[in-house]
Amino acid sequence: MRSVVAPLAAVLAGCASAPPAEVPASSVAAFSTNTALGAFPRGWQPWIINRAKTPTDYRLVRDPETGSVVLHAEADAAASGLRQLLSVDPAEYPIVVWRWRVVDLIVSADNADRYAEDSPVRLLLFFDGDKRSLSLKEQLLMETAQLLTGQALPYATLMYIWENRLPVDTVLSNTFSSQIKLIVASSGPGAGLGRWQTFERNYVDDYRRAFGASPGRLIGVGIMTDTDNTGERIEAFYGDIALRRAP
Repeated sequence: MRSVVAPLAAVLAGCASAPPAEVPASSVAAFSTNTALGAFPRGWQPWIINRAKTPTDYRLVRDPETGSVVLHAEADAAASGLRQLLSVDPAEYPIVVWRWRVVDLIVSADNADRYAEDSPVRLLLFFDGDKRSLSLKEQLLMETAQLLTGQALPYATLMYIWENRLPVDTVLSNTFSSQIKLIVASSGPGAGLGRWQTFERNYVDDYRRAFGASPGRLIGVGIMTDTDNTGERIEAFYGDIALRRAP
């Protein structure tokens, strides 16, 4: 039987807060403002969820349709991401807007199965909160993960994904931790494979629906394309991510 603590540590490590040297920002760094094609985007940091896993390749490219600079992700039995530390009041900026383009789906992925939980695209939002209010089990898992990774973990993570089968707006709990919730933003091959999709979500409302409470301070944002569980190869593209005031 596989140990639960070690895989959980790897999952939560991906949601870990940034190193102390990084200064929290009040807005998300745009990929489109970068000019060094083939390079790593300014304002973002590598996000290694498990040093034993092959990292996903991320690099800036020019989108042939729009001419803008976007982020290209390619994963071949790989899992890693990018993240940025933030300090934002959700009540002031409750809207998140982003774009992504998926070339193809991960055929064997199933986000309800811990051993097949992969997605061609993920947008993650990390939140602060009182960890002492969590169950003893969650606290122990977080403490163990921090001991193994050397990083403090967020109180909660809200993740938007492209899922193969489940309908849009389905809310899933991560198979290792109830403090990580997944929301299906796109579903199946009919969602527009190969085309840019633009999303605008009130993440405060989504958080309340997923966790049954209001969110604490938004302390980070991340993206991830991963195929480590299924062993497949996939590529996808990310456009700019922005936080906005409510209309």
